[in-house]
Amino acid sequence: MKANKIIAGIALVGAIAFTATGCAGAGGGGNAGGGSGDKITVGFAQTGSESGWRSANTESMKEAFSEANGFNLVFNAADNKPEAQIAAVRSFINQGVDAIVLAPIVSDGWDDVLKEAKDANIPVILEDRTVSASEDLYASWIGLDFKQEGETAGKWVADNFGTTPTNMVVLEGTTGSSAATDRATGFNDAIKGTDIKVLDSQTGNFTRADGKTVMEGFLQKYGSQINLLFAHNDDMGLGALEAIKAAGLKPGTDIKIVTIDAVKDGMTALSNGEFNYIVECNPLLGEKTAEVVKKVVAGESVDKSYIVEDQAFDQEQAKKVLDSRPY
Repeated sequence: MKANKIIAGIALVGAIAFTATGCAGAGGGGNAGGGSGDKITVGFAQTGSESGWRSANTESMKEAFSEANGFNLVFNAADNKPEAQIAAVRSFINQGVDAIVLAPIVSDGWDDVLKEAKDANIPVILEDRTVSASEDLYASWIGLDFKQEGETAGKWVADNFGTTPTNMVVLEGTTGSSAATDRATGFNDAIKGTDIKVLDSQTGNFTRADGKTVMEGFLQKYGSQINLLFAHNDDMGLGALEAIKAAGLKPGTDIKIVTIDAVKDGMTALSNGEFNYIVECNPLLGEKTAEVVKKVVAGESVDKSYIVEDQAFDQEQAKKVLDSRPY
């Protein structure tokens, strides 16, 4: 009997040791959540779900960072609250992920948490928007040339309205975001020296609801004085379109509308003549971002920035490509 107890005790100790070794193996290599050691665990801090563009961007990222592609994805959408996004990045650091992908809501305020990631030897890859922090705090950036998007929109406006006295209102993106800042800079540079007058410019936070609300305010204040609207994204333009219709005016005719993004709803409005011009901002950044993450984690060299090319569309061009658009 005593011998049997001794044998049983040895077996129990062996089982515990085996289990402990198994847990250590599953959680090693910096894989948060006990993921498989051959997969790269990536924490992705998204801005939120403020627009059709953002939804398409999120789907692109989730598809690219799938288990089938060799990743464990830890996803967080911060509902456009910078403090929540910083907390998400700190959570990724505490979890010991292999890499962090960040689509920063605003440009400023990232120095401390990015330094924390660097001190923890966790590389950060920026996606879509940029930060004002030192470049040595992140490995690479994948996105679009926001300033060029603004310039393209502004050039079209200057070419079509620049020699005619034109009153314009502007719906700005999220205050402090690189997309809003750079698009405004590019657009304003392109319309310098024209007869275009900016009556008012306010943020619509890149959302359809806020775009509608702000446009309602513009219409109450300026009414039929408004000839042109420039919206930093399609969703704000679509909200403004509703306000224009409700005011008894015809969007695309009484008030010309120029936007940036080229998502399906925006391209549909352009095809129908309710928008007049759209500059594309391609949201399908997932594949390129995943490629860069794999290289960084493997210790390979990467470029500091990768810019995805954009297009631009008038009504006829939109009609030709609308059915084939993936977003």
